[in-house]
Amino acid sequence: MGINTERDMEANLQIGPTDQGFVRIFIEAGGVEIPMDFEPEEAEEIAEEIRAAAETARKLSK
Repeated sequence: MGINTERDMEANLQIGPTDQGFVRIFIEAGGVEIPMDFEPEEAEEIAEEIRAAAETARKLSK
């Protein structure tokens, strides 16, 4: 299974700051909860990767 494998699954995604100064990405799916904490700099790198992926996807859909 890879990034291009489609799945029929619902998930909830929350993103926000923690009281300890981290950025948390919290995913809940099928009764499983996955909290992932990142330093602010790491979160900015992830945001840049998401923006780049969105730009590439936009070009591919044209």
